Amino acid sequence: MKENDNLTAAGTNIDEVKRKNAHSGMSYNEAKEFMAKTTRGHGTETYSDTNIDDVKRKNQQLKGNQEQ
Repeated sequence: MKENDNLTAAGTNIDEVKRKNAHSGMSYNEAKEFMAKTTRGHGTETYSDTNIDDVKRKNQQLKGNQEQ
């Protein structure tokens, strides 16, 4: 393979871009998911691993205990 085989028409070194991307940190979606799981962010339900039914059940149990 020639050195020029790894370059785009504009002269960008494809292998170098891939190497830098692999070490660049979280992607935008990974960052949103991290924030949803660690800060209880609003509007991030897609990324949350919270079981809504479980939360509702626990809330009902707490409410029942407080009324007694």
